[in-house]
Amino acid sequence: MSSPHSDPVKQQVAAHWDRRAARFDEDFGHSIRTPAERAAWDRIFRLVLPRRARLDALDVGCGTGFLSLELAERGHRVTGIDFAPAMIARARSKATERGLQIRFEEADAEQLPFSAATFDFVISRHLLWTLPHPGAAIDEWVRVLRSGGRLIVVDGAVLDGSDRSPQGQPGPQENARTSPEYVAIGDRLPFLGGRPREEIEALLSAHGLSDVASDPLSELVEAQFQRMIQERLEPRRRNRYVVWGDVDIGSR
Repeated sequence: MSSPHSDPVKQQVAAHWDRRAARFDEDFGHSIRTPAERAAWDRIFRLVLPRRARLDALDVGCGTGFLSLELAERGHRVTGIDFAPAMIARARSKATERGLQIRFEEADAEQLPFSAATFDFVISRHLLWTLPHPGAAIDEWVRVLRSGGRLIVVDGAVLDGSDRSPQGQPGPQENARTSPEYVAIGDRLPFLGGRPREEIEALLSAHGLSDVASDPLSELVEAQFQRMIQERLEPRRRNRYVVWGDVDIGSR
């Protein structure tokens, strides 16, 4: 598999997110702005995070650090990776502003620069659709998990035209999927548009994870729907979910 610096598809992806980094946090869905959204995300973390304190966490495709910051504020040792340099720079700045110690690195989600069995859990958010080799990425994420570790995928799918953007950016914000960069490479991205959560459950099982489970994130969907109304955006209930699975204890 080629490096992100030589792969033309990955160059397009990095160029898009570099261009978006400065205003990324202003886009809908990349922040928590209402009590209902905060309650929904708190429930998600209670649901999916392993029941142990201070774990080694990897946030894959961290962007400007949304999940990394949330995890670090909960006491975890967090590494965030992204191969868009401007995203990493913004994430580092935000961590510094909040006084959080988070390791951010430029890296490829499909070719992680970490040894096997390095992390207690790996988490991604709306990332699989951007990858040219999502199956290879899952293999990498599983590889760096320790025995008993957990892989967590927060994602969604475009269904019946109800959500025209995989990121869920309603209103006037840019739809990444229809941007010039993604139009040029869309036929090289097998998960473009997202996949139903049943397919992601099957994917995690096929890659050797056990106790695979999922949740439709109904509270988050409703909280964001109400926020769209409050912000005078076109209200749209988006298809969202979280899927997780574990590495069997003693398997490595």
